[in-house]
Amino acid sequence: MTNFIPIFPLGIVVYPGELLNLHIFEPRYKQLIGECHAAGKPFGIPTVIENKLQEFGTMMEITELTTLYDNGEMDIRTKGVRTFRILELIKEIPDKLYSGAIVTYPEHYRPGSPETMRKLMRSIRELHSLLKLNKDFKKPDEEMNSYDVAHHIGLSLSEEYELLALSDERQRLEYLKRHLIKVIPMVSGLEQLKEKIKLNGHFRNLGGFDW
Repeated sequence: MTNFIPIFPLGIVVYPGELLNLHIFEPRYKQLIGECHAAGKPFGIPTVIENKLQEFGTMMEITELTTLYDNGEMDIRTKGVRTFRILELIKEIPDKLYSGAIVTYPEHYRPGSPETMRKLMRSIRELHSLLKLNKDFKKPDEEMNSYDVAHHIGLSLSEEYELLALSDERQRLEYLKRHLIKVIPMVSGLEQLKEKIKLNGHFRNLGGFDW
């Protein structure tokens, strides 16, 4: 299935199911959001990395227009619906200030394993413990998915985008697992280094070495 959608390129990755609040102030996007809200239609947020528009993005629905200012600026609440892939960019649309794209919607293959998700959550909590963070994900571990946690494990923008481009949940969980396997020892080593530095300059009770 392919169709045309108006697009709002941003330097972020938004995942299906994610809630995103936006302040709309540019004339082209005031027009885009005003039209989409009035017609009850979605719009797309493709990711921009290093000033380059990427081919994958997420379709967004406007759940609430919370504030409409006198100058036409808006505060809106949105929710990610599904991923899309740009087939053709339409930079100029008659009578419109914004751009659009012809997109297709990748099929999502195979759900993830609840047991794999539980193991992943244990690793995420280990990471958060090392960082002295406490996050409430508000869902049982087995009901979580890769999109729920991707913004909470220190992925770079490029890595978050790579995850978005994966259409298989099992692949996404494996991607997150490999990231955690790499980053947890690094964070743990930094914590040990911090503790070692704290000891410098203090009296320490050290036993001698037995020859």
